[in-house]
Amino acid sequence: MVRQIIMIFCVSLVSAGAALAQDQPPAAPGAPAGDAAADARADGGASAENQPLEDEITPELDEAIQKGLAYLIKEQNEDGSFGSGRFGKNIAVTAVACIALMGDGNLPGRGPYAKNVEAGLEFVLKSSTETGLLAADSTNGPMYGHGFAALFLGEIYGMTQGGGETAYSARVHEALVKACRLIEQSQNPDGGWRYNPVPYDADVSVTICQIMALRSARNAGIEVPKEVVDKAVEYVRQCQNPDGGFRYQLNQGFSAWPRSAAGVASLYYAGIYRDDALDKGVEYLTTTALPGATSAPSAHYFYGHYYAVQAMFLAGGKHWAAWWPAIRKELLDRQDPEGSWPDQSVGPAYGTAMSLIVLQMPKRLLPIFQK
Repeated sequence: MVRQIIMIFCVSLVSAGAALAQDQPPAAPGAPAGDAAADARADGGASAENQPLEDEITPELDEAIQKGLAYLIKEQNEDGSFGSGRFGKNIAVTAVACIALMGDGNLPGRGPYAKNVEAGLEFVLKSSTETGLLAADSTNGPMYGHGFAALFLGEIYGMTQGGGETAYSARVHEALVKACRLIEQSQNPDGGWRYNPVPYDADVSVTICQIMALRSARNAGIEVPKEVVDKAVEYVRQCQNPDGGFRYQLNQGFSAWPRSAAGVASLYYAGIYRDDALDKGVEYLTTTALPGATSAPSAHYFYGHYYAVQAMFLAGGKHWAAWWPAIRKELLDRQDPEGSWPDQSVGPAYGTAMSLIVLQMPKRLLPIFQK
């Protein structure tokens, strides 16, 4: 299954037990679940969004980010896409690369890499089909790429206040709305999504892509039906194992830290901020994958840390305080002198983009990382 997913998707993704009882109905995106709402309002939530650590951003980090960004734009193709080899002109790699550039404040018409973001956006918009599917010619298992591309459009739309006065505003809105409707229509009866835009099967790794896309769109003002989110929450809950980790699908799979990071992030982005499932999931990640303190398997390294750093940022407090310095050091140590973070499965644009997204979390510029 691992090899199949790596071959299918545009990004290095995870492979493939008791279901948790749901004591209260899940909340819509952006709202804490059930009785936890009062607690979250009382303390502003545990997220690190408004509670930065001392020395989160260091001169060494700044230098590494600038080297990484300079390397990343060299990987952009003439048509605005990113990716090479069998992942050439890949819509998901293009989306995460552009999100990495946006993490430094670059937007259409703004920032030193504005033109690079514009070119990537044009590539994604040209990949929007009549059905709403965002898929380039090279895409296999298209719902992975669709989820990341829709997330990119949602962040563009939100960060430019609906597209602003740019030439892209109406096109971004149309493509984003159609993309969200496709996600809603392809949700399977259990509440999840899988490789293709049909409501038949589901797994955790594809499901988190769609949840993040819907959350980003909702943040930007696009209507997202509450029942779609509620069903997604139920699906993710039922994929959690007794050890706190998450399995690949409802009826199969052991816990593994990369997909468990995706599972925890799924609940946060669905609007669940206080829950036993989160506590168990965060503890599982800390025990099995804390950089420098555990011997976590290196498979799906960038994928896992992309979601894990988001989970710990949203968990905040002691979890962010322990995780952030550790992953910062580890990624800085892994950067090549030329500025890249190589990935043997998907390529350097992917590894570099995912690392840059992780390392730019303390900048707090991307709306998706905010409660």
